[in-house]
Amino acid sequence: MRGHVILSHGSGSGPEATKVSVLAEAAEALGLTTERPDYRDCDAQGEAASVAPRVERLLARMRAAPAPPILVGSSMGAFVSGLASLRAPSRALFLMALPTRIPGVDASFDMARDVPAMLVHGFADTLCPADAAMGLAEQVGMPVLLVADGHRLADHVAAIENQFRLFLESVAA
Repeated sequence: MRGHVILSHGSGSGPEATKVSVLAEAAEALGLTTERPDYRDCDAQGEAASVAPRVERLLARMRAAPAPPILVGSSMGAFVSGLASLRAPSRALFLMALPTRIPGVDASFDMARDVPAMLVHGFADTLCPADAAMGLAEQVGMPVLLVADGHRLADHVAAIENQFRLFLESVAA
C-alpha cells in the first residue's frame, strides 16, 4: 500500500501521544509513510488561538506531501484536520474524539465531503459530547465506531488500531 498519513495530536498532548503513535505504527506496517506535526507551540497560545496556526501548519505539511495525504486527528487534531481538508486535497479523514465546536472559535467543524471519512468517538466523552459528533456524522454520512470510553479513548486503543487498519485497507482498495 502506498500513501502518506499525517497524524495530528490533540491539545495538551504531543506527537508521541499513545493513539497517534500506535496509528502511525499501524500505517507504517501497511507500507505508508507517516508524519506527526508538533503543535505544542500553537497550543501554548490557548485553545481558541491555536486553531488557525494549527490549520496553517497542517496545510503546509499537506502541500509538501508527495500526494494528497490521509489525515488522522484526535480531538483538536480532528477539528483542524477537517478544516484543512477544505483547503487542500486529502485522500481520507480518520477522526477521533471530535469536537464540533471550539469555544471562542467562530467556525464550527467542517470537512471535505468528497473523501472517505470515519469517526471514532466515546459515548462517555464529557469534553466533546457524542451527540454532537454523531449528529455531524449522520449529516455527512460518515461511519462511526462508538465505544464505551471517555475523551481520551484510552481503553480502546487496540480496537481503534484495528478499525484504522480496516479503514486504510478500504481507502487503498
